[in-house]
Amino acid sequence: MMIRKLYNIFTLIIGAIAVTYTSFWLGEQSYSWLPPQAAAESRLIDDLFSFLVTVGAFIFLGVTATLFYSLLFHRAAQYDYSDGPHIEGNIALEVVWTAIPIFLVFWIANYSYQVYEQMGIQGPTALVHLHNPMGMESAYAATEEAIAEPEEQIDVIAKQWAWVFHYPDKNVTSTELHLPSDRRVKLALHSEDVLHGFYIPAFRLKQDIIPNHKIDFEFTPIREGKYSLTDSQYSGTYFATMQANVVVESPEEYHKWLTKVAAHRPGTAYNQAAAEYAQSITQPVKTGWPTVAPAPAPLVNYPG
Repeated sequence: MMIRKLYNIFTLIIGAIAVTYTSFWLGEQSYSWLPPQAAAESRLIDDLFSFLVTVGAFIFLGVTATLFYSLLFHRAAQYDYSDGPHIEGNIALEVVWTAIPIFLVFWIANYSYQVYEQMGIQGPTALVHLHNPMGMESAYAATEEAIAEPEEQIDVIAKQWAWVFHYPDKNVTSTELHLPSDRRVKLALHSEDVLHGFYIPAFRLKQDIIPNHKIDFEFTPIREGKYSLTDSQYSGTYFATMQANVVVESPEEYHKWLTKVAAHRPGTAYNQAAAEYAQSITQPVKTGWPTVAPAPAPLVNYPG
């Protein structure tokens, strides 16, 4: 009996170690499941995601391992149809399995809220308070420059269905968002019609853009390359076409691009939504539901 008890304890310890190690390993692997970290803020989201994967894996593997152990070593013998032993409630056990999930939920909620607060994401309360609440950092960057003033300020105009970016310093407009790497950037987000969502997966940044309100949003790009900006909100028929390239380049290349584009005369940029709508209204056979006409194709210095 004692040997059996020691065997069960040994098996439990080995299983707990294996489940814990595997959970932490999966949490580390989860960093590779997401796009490369292209903004300082992405580290916050990736750490949170890794934490959730670790906790979720521990719970899943723990429950699954317990089920398999019970099936393999504690199943009834063949043709044994007798009832199992009658077990009364265990107050201590019930308190433990109630307290642990409650503690875990509050832990995850607190950690998630801290990340949400540090990112400076403004939700529906932006309709009432168009400033960061006291003590909230705006899109916290995990660098020493996090508290520095933004070095670049860019206006972002969202409309059905196009993005337009205005650089006040050079009075330049573009349908492609250019950003300097390792420099704090402040975006002034505007919507000309309905609710839109500013979302760059590689930056782990998503901010709702509310009509008739300007929302300031700050972050720090840290990885040069080309990324994708998309509208995360359903803004109408052609919302899937509302995408733009995001180019992160060195500060020198960024300012060279601004100077070069400033010499361009504004021209009409190609807009997929406007092109598809124009094509649909010229068809002899009308298909689909009536839709809102897209805004005119943007007039910009740089069409991308």
